[in-house]
Amino acid sequence: MSDAAAYPTIVALSSGSGRAGVAVIRISGSRVRFVLETIAGGIPAPRHAVLRQLRDEAGDVIDTGLVLYFPAPASFSGEDIAELQVHGARAVIARLLNVLTHLPGVRLAEPGEFTRRAFEAGKLDLAAVEGLADLIDSETEWQRRQALRQMTGTLGKQATAWRGRLIEGMALLAADIDFSDEGDVSGPLVDEALAIAAGIVGELREALGSFAMGERVREGFVVVLAGPPNAGKSSLLNALARRDVAIVSAMAGTTRDAIEVRLDLAGLPVTLVDTAGLRESADAIEAEGVRRALDLVARADLVLKLRAIDSLPDRFASIQKTLCIATKADLASDLASQALPGEIAVSSQTGAGLDDLLASIMAELGTLSQPEPALLTRERHRVAVSDAVFALERAIDARHGQVELLAEEVRLAVMALERLVGRIDVEDVLDQLFSGFCIGK
Repeated sequence: MSDAAAYPTIVALSSGSGRAGVAVIRISGSRVRFVLETIAGGIPAPRHAVLRQLRDEAGDVIDTGLVLYFPAPASFSGEDIAELQVHGARAVIARLLNVLTHLPGVRLAEPGEFTRRAFEAGKLDLAAVEGLADLIDSETEWQRRQALRQMTGTLGKQATAWRGRLIEGMALLAADIDFSDEGDVSGPLVDEALAIAAGIVGELREALGSFAMGERVREGFVVVLAGPPNAGKSSLLNALARRDVAIVSAMAGTTRDAIEVRLDLAGLPVTLVDTAGLRESADAIEAEGVRRALDLVARADLVLKLRAIDSLPDRFASIQKTLCIATKADLASDLASQALPGEIAVSSQTGAGLDDLLASIMAELGTLSQPEPALLTRERHRVAVSDAVFALERAIDARHGQVELLAEEVRLAVMALERLVGRIDVEDVLDQLFSGFCIGK
């Protein structure tokens, strides 16, 4: 941010709301020093926590807490920043925020405004901002690892490296344009530039290959429970979730719409979905539930295909990506002998077989995973990298065309990578992205 004074100083509660042992209030902007002199009796040494009494405009003590000061530009936002670590009582927080926002030039922050200022100051590129958003929202170990990799700039650094090599290729093409007497391309400079492009295309395609996994880790793997009515889908959902999520009834067709529950299976984020029983029905509502169930089955990462232990296998078409489950095993005297080959016998009532089922689910999802977190995790990433690939492939395929056209295709690839990290054409992304942040971030 070239002119910090052009922005109002902002303040917000950065820790969780509600009663807590400690609350953190963050202040950023050109009037931070004035704020500290007014309420904290002076400015502490940079990056040193000091214990101070915090006072209102009348000099009355609001609370005693730690005060830290981070001068610009070596701060998260690139501006002067202060943090007040106070007792997490609602009354303390409310009074402090009231006093701070009544100081001239100070107002409450908007959602994501601290991070937006960091982006505008060049402290974070767009991919790193997205990683920070994902880290805040992470629920499982895999999500944490992937988000942290993004937040620390892995994608941004890789995109910058790709861009640098392509600019080298553009320079070679420009040299050929300047010194070639021929209108078509045949010189060694062009061959060298296209060799660079070909190498980068391979790396970009490899990154695209990891996108499906990256998106799944962000959004969660979808595991669908499917089978005929009264096969025990809702009971199994409750047993795996370890709480009553779905209504369980002996009446067939109780579940009409999809019911979802989020699970953490060995660090993998999983959305487990209970669906309507698969059968022909004259009831319009139940028929719609069946249609939605089949649609979910078609899009699932894994389907748990259920039948009751005392029923014949269902006659619906074979579904890919399945684990076959024989439910209601507590009704059988011999658990293993009642399961058909390839089936896992379980009882939602006694818990028998559930550990084996969970292990099988994790094993199946594990085959979709990869050793390292994905480089591309959002649809925006996929589109930008795909655009770069298409531009470079056009250049490589047209290697005997006009050198000016080849240079233009490489330039388009560079622009796609610049969109990836937010150097150009990102205004339509920013408002939506930052609105998803909490107020104090």
